[in-house]
Amino acid sequence: MDYLILGIILGVVQGISEWLPISSKTQILIVSTFLLGIPFSIAYSFGLFMEIGTIFAAIVYFRKVIWGILKALIGKGTKEDLLLLKALVVITVITGLIGVPIFVAVERLVNSPALGIPMAMLGLVLIADAVVIYFSRRGRPQRELRDITLKDMIIVGIAQGLAALPGVSRSGMTTSSLLLLGVKPDDSFKLSFLSLIPAALGAIAVTILFSKSEVIQALHLIDLGGLITSIAVATLISLLLIDGLLKFAKSKRILTLILTLGLLAVLSGALTAIFG
Repeated sequence: MDYLILGIILGVVQGISEWLPISSKTQILIVSTFLLGIPFSIAYSFGLFMEIGTIFAAIVYFRKVIWGILKALIGKGTKEDLLLLKALVVITVITGLIGVPIFVAVERLVNSPALGIPMAMLGLVLIADAVVIYFSRRGRPQRELRDITLKDMIIVGIAQGLAALPGVSRSGMTTSSLLLLGVKPDDSFKLSFLSLIPAALGAIAVTILFSKSEVIQALHLIDLGGLITSIAVATLISLLLIDGLLKFAKSKRILTLILTLGLLAVLSGALTAIFG
């Protein structure tokens, strides 16, 4: 397949799946396996490495918020900036404590003969994730970001750490956790998207540290031109999707949004169970 076309396909898949409750790791894994013939273990590592484009998009979109957080580091930010800084630090630390051991365990597991079993089981986990999102619509979230507590931050960190499992959506886990904690939909999406940046940077670092050879093999198969194309496409689509989701989250159609995200998560879980 032409590297440009392959890059576009991978970029579209990554750009869409990262922000919806459909595991981007799993979708990239499936596409990489079918289009490139990449072994499961290599495709899993490559799926984490592909988050470069979505990280860049999040940084560009939230540049003003990030600038405020950076100012909070030197004591010049607002109270909200300081709270966001604290939240991201706590969430990221908890994510690392849970996510890194899971990543290492999965790396060993996917190199074992029983490759289909873990993916089928984890597909069911993603379906449960969709159910959580669906039922979180029952309440009318009123809390804002300024109201979140240390306990809330730890819960979100745990949820994001569990997303290291293949088949589990990071955005689905973090957003649904915040919604269940009673945080307003638009603030839930905002913190979820901001939490991606340090978590994904850490995931890429861990992937390179523990799976450098697998990443290199995958990059050789896609070629540098294909990689650059996929990152550019993922960035563009991510910018559009972030903006659309945040606007939709502020509308009165949030119940429709959550139900739609839940159904997408169920579909993703089914695909994971079938094609894993």
